[in-house]
Amino acid sequence: MPRHMFGDIVEPSVKVGTNQWYTVPVSILVHTAAVLALIVIPLMAADILPTPPSMLAFAATPPPPPPPPPPPPPPQAAAPKPVVEVNPAAAPIEAPKEIAPEPPDTSFERAEPAGIAGGVIGGVVGGIPEAPPPPPPPPPAAPVRVGGNIKPPMKLKDVRPTYPPIAQSARVQGVVIIEATIGPNGKVQDARVLRSIPLLDSAALDAVRQWEFSPTLLNGVPVPVIMTVTVQFTLS
Repeated sequence: MPRHMFGDIVEPSVKVGTNQWYTVPVSILVHTAAVLALIVIPLMAADILPTPPSMLAFAATPPPPPPPPPPPPPPQAAAPKPVVEVNPAAAPIEAPKEIAPEPPDTSFERAEPAGIAGGVIGGVVGGIPEAPPPPPPPPPAAPVRVGGNIKPPMKLKDVRPTYPPIAQSARVQGVVIIEATIGPNGKVQDARVLRSIPLLDSAALDAVRQWEFSPTLLNGVPVPVIMTVTVQFTLS
């Protein structure tokens, strides 16, 4: 029994290695060829490897070109030359080479007479002084009111008023007082009612505007006057 238990240890059934003499050299050659294939072949194919990016890609961009110089300022306009006024009556600085004769003075010659037929010179027509224009007429005098030294003018033309039928039907009668302005020629220029009777006013004004008076004189000059007249309406 002990022999069978420890038999594999004393005489193992599996043996390592063989008895061939060329096994070890062949193994060394195979391993050497494999190492060479892994190291030498990549070194021989270095020309097909990708080229690493150039370091110039990381260089800073060049600075922009400097701006162009500013344009030159425009040329200043030349200042105008002062004009020297020459006085013809001033004495010459240099003596003239020759002296020309002066022209004769004709300012003392007698001019032609002003009275030329058919012409007007200096307000003279044919040698006769022209008459001055007449003065403008004086403005019309303001009308004066009758009283004191101003006496009322005399009535030269009297026109009776026409009694309105509506006033007759209404039995309206009475006195209408009117203020009349009489011109220098004696005719009534304006009239207005001072005391009114509505149904009779229009007829009274129409009658008064047809009246005529003698002109009123003031210092011998006819002037317009203002006076009060009455128109009476009476039923028969």
